[in-house]
Amino acid sequence: MRRAIAEPGRERDDLLLNAKCVVAAMVAWVLARYLLPPTVSTFAPFTALVALQATVYRSARDCVQYLLAMAAGTTLAATLAATVGIHGWSFGLLTLLGLWAGRVRRLGQQGAQVAIVGFFAFSSGQGRVDYVGYLAAAVAIGALCGLGAHLVLAPARHTNHRRQAVAHLCTGMSRRISALADTLEASEPDGERVRQWRRDWRSLSADCRDIQDSIDTEVENGRLNPRRGAADVNDGLARAREVADMGERSLDHLRSMTRAVDHALDTGEIDRLPGSFRPGFSSALRAASQAMEELGREDRTDIDRLECLIGEAEAELDRVQHEAASAAPQAQTLRGALLTDAGRLLAELRAGQHALAPAS
Repeated sequence: MRRAIAEPGRERDDLLLNAKCVVAAMVAWVLARYLLPPTVSTFAPFTALVALQATVYRSARDCVQYLLAMAAGTTLAATLAATVGIHGWSFGLLTLLGLWAGRVRRLGQQGAQVAIVGFFAFSSGQGRVDYVGYLAAAVAIGALCGLGAHLVLAPARHTNHRRQAVAHLCTGMSRRISALADTLEASEPDGERVRQWRRDWRSLSADCRDIQDSIDTEVENGRLNPRRGAADVNDGLARAREVADMGERSLDHLRSMTRAVDHALDTGEIDRLPGSFRPGFSSALRAASQAMEELGREDRTDIDRLECLIGEAEAELDRVQHEAASAAPQAQTLRGALLTDAGRLLAELRAGQHALAPAS
């Protein structure tokens, strides 16, 4: 399954980002070397790298945070140098204040740069205003080079890849649910297959989280990106996120259901189920399997067909539950566990249908 949801073009995007980093850092260093003193020229390529993140939005955000951290660090250094002078204890005070200021949430991961920039301004620049000006110029050169490279060669959009990943996920889940139904209906269920599905559910849960993260990244990639996608890009990503969330919740119930079946096979309790329970329960699972695949379709989900499939599964499960209530109390705990998990699975499918219906 990991191979199925691998992100196409990821290596190409990483190579392009590395190439932009090299070019932007080189241009920033050359400009700073010829325009500014050597003591600040290194800040230009460093800022260029800060300004080149995976998305344009993240690049702009980190760049602004770094500029704020630089302003705070240089201000602290210049203020301390002008008021108390350059001393060991004042350097310690600068460190303490820089670490405290760096904890401001708005600075994000760049908070540590308050103290670092303050060190350079205090030690190399002796807190002089002209050094602070050169430092600000170096940072501005780096920021312009980094953001310029990102805007000229903006990150590619991968909306279709995200939808394909969700479709692969739902197809994999659907196939396994259908196979579980066949196993339950068989005269001699294959316990090894059931144990394999228990491992598969754990792997698919990790895949769900990867897909959710990739969708969130793609949503962020659309902000400030000069490469505009189709008009329904945001709607498609929102739908994909809803289905991925539904899939992750459904996996909890499938893990519980498969664990109950595995235990019943080990103890022989599955043979004590009433004769009509397993075929009826398997029919409900097959309808749920088809509904899962319909929800994960790469193109728009057929809401009417989805309604029919979920309704069919609910009707079959209600029939089985009614028969189980009037049957002999054999394997009552197992029946209750399976019916509960199946009911929760159908509730998740119904929630997914409601989430997609307004956009369909």
